[in-house]
Amino acid sequence: MNHSIYSADRSTHLKVVVVALVAGITVAAFGISARLGGADDGYSQTARVIKAGKPVMVTTSGDTAIR
Repeated sequence: MNHSIYSADRSTHLKVVVVALVAGITVAAFGISARLGGADDGYSQTARVIKAGKPVMVTTSGDTAIR
């Protein structure tokens, strides 16, 4: 039994690619189904528009405040 992927034969490479592809499709399908199923229960967030207020002057000083 050879444990190196460099010297593996063609069928071993094909098995690795197929397993990775199936795992990727499974993870993507689980993520999509979790997102679609979670949208109906009222926990989704919506974006709000915030209007700008009056301009504010912000300054800094190198002095330390001692209280």
